[in-house]
Amino acid sequence: MSLSLLINRIATVALTLTGLSRESARFQARSAFTGAGFTTDEAENIVTHPVRRRIVMFLMLLGNVGIVTTISSLMLTFVNTVGPSQWLFRFLILSIGLFGLWCIATSEWVDRYLSRVIHWALQRWTRLEVRDYASLLHLCGEYTVTQLTVKPQDWLASRRLDELNLDKEGITVLGIHRHNDRYVGAPKADTCIRPHDTLILYGRLPLLADLDERCADWEGEQSHRRAMADQERVIAQQDREEAEDPSSRN
Repeated sequence: MSLSLLINRIATVALTLTGLSRESARFQARSAFTGAGFTTDEAENIVTHPVRRRIVMFLMLLGNVGIVTTISSLMLTFVNTVGPSQWLFRFLILSIGLFGLWCIATSEWVDRYLSRVIHWALQRWTRLEVRDYASLLHLCGEYTVTQLTVKPQDWLASRRLDELNLDKEGITVLGIHRHNDRYVGAPKADTCIRPHDTLILYGRLPLLADLDERCADWEGEQSHRRAMADQERVIAQQDREEAEDPSSRN
């Protein structure tokens, strides 16, 4: 169990270094090691990324050859058989050991320290690039990155970015997946959004959810105006907080 937890911890940190969030990296590492094989969008991101694919392939290999079971069986080979009189004592020792292992595995301090050591080791002896996109994009609170598929009746369909004024809603278009598999990165203001395109968007989750439901009608325009007014209030609040921050005056 200790070896299994250590392998999963190393794989989690390694996947995090490639840009996955910690929660996603932990899930994918455990999925690959146990052979659960969940099919998700995140799994597709693993397959299309060469470094992540190598990490997961190594995990699958370790899980399939049964390295944990093999080492455990080897250790048990050197353990003398005992009579029933000592079973209770050994069961007690085993229970204490498992409880201690559980405490270590769930300890935030141990997790933080061990992850730091693994992070240093992977940087020292591997070529994994540190790309923590969650930290770079400040994905916390209401802010997130999401995909939005444009339907023909959507408010976004068949319009240019400079017409939509999404920036005034606090939404940034990071890229566009065209329905013919072309990708437009950092699209320009005159880029047209076509039906069946998939947009990569950064912004506040409530606004992104509202945008996904917005239709090309009068109500859609009203929703756009409300979103812009809401963003103006957010910006005003941020400006007040900056003005009240003593460190911003230096």
